[in-house]
Amino acid sequence: MQADPFDPTRLAPDVLAVLARMAGTGAPALESLPITEMRMAYLQVGALLGGEPIPVGQTLDLQATGPGGPIPLRLYLPKTGIAPFPTTIYLHGGGWSLGDLDSHDKVCRRLVNTAGCAVVAVDYRLAPEHPAPAGPDDVVAAARWVAAQATALELDASRLAVAGDSAGGSLAAVVCQQLRGSEVTLRAQVLIYPATDLSPAGDAFDSRRKNGAVPPLTLEAMRAMVTPFLSGGFDTRDPRVSPRLAPDLRGLPPALIITAECDVVLDDGRLYRDALFTAGVPVEYIEYPGMVHGFIEMAGVLPATQTAMEQVAAFLSRHLDLATAGS
Repeated sequence: MQADPFDPTRLAPDVLAVLARMAGTGAPALESLPITEMRMAYLQVGALLGGEPIPVGQTLDLQATGPGGPIPLRLYLPKTGIAPFPTTIYLHGGGWSLGDLDSHDKVCRRLVNTAGCAVVAVDYRLAPEHPAPAGPDDVVAAARWVAAQATALELDASRLAVAGDSAGGSLAAVVCQQLRGSEVTLRAQVLIYPATDLSPAGDAFDSRRKNGAVPPLTLEAMRAMVTPFLSGGFDTRDPRVSPRLAPDLRGLPPALIITAECDVVLDDGRLYRDALFTAGVPVEYIEYPGMVHGFIEMAGVLPATQTAMEQVAAFLSRHLDLATAGS
């Protein structure tokens, strides 16, 4: 598929200013870099655009038991509230090949302060070192571990949610599907511009063409990250990489899906919303006009980021009974 030419008039003015600032650095296109340099460049996005890190009550680095070895976690506790804390498990974006606990540290801190719940960030394995299904398997294992260790960590296992952005949004959907009917009860899922279909069907989505030339996540950049993730020959129709294609979506927790109008994966979020609705899953959908992929990491330069975080907080408050927790 060939992407349509980039039309800057479709973008919000503050987004255009951010993109101009990024272009002014003279940095090469993300997809042109080796994977190690791509990861470094991705970290710089949060450093440059994410604003100041917000203080929280406490942070604690932990390790969960995973199928490929220990999984690093970072626990964030709010400054106020009463233990045991309602908790959101957060899965970072980065196309299954980039990102870590530090790339989304500011996002998690903002979520803790805005929502008033604890947050557990998961540093799942990345491609190309660990192609599919390593990352999806890690996040499911991490969610099980958090639930099992909740009492020791002063977390409330009866009030758990999962959230993520981009690839992390996809992984959050995967966690909900994989743990449905298990000993782990998830009350809510927050999917921020999730990529929900990596199969050939997803390649044909209209937003892949219409928004494929819109930075920062162009179609070429998306391919540069997704290709290593699928390099092991894993079936692209497997729900662990394409959750939209799961044969049965009934009984999943209520969902909030946030998308960006000028995003290459806009249709992934829209169509997953439709699929959840058809399956009888309560779903709220918010599409941000003029926004681009990655805006949740740009709180320092885009007011829409905090607006989105407040909407996430309101959704979590309803489903995790945050007022009951005293947060």
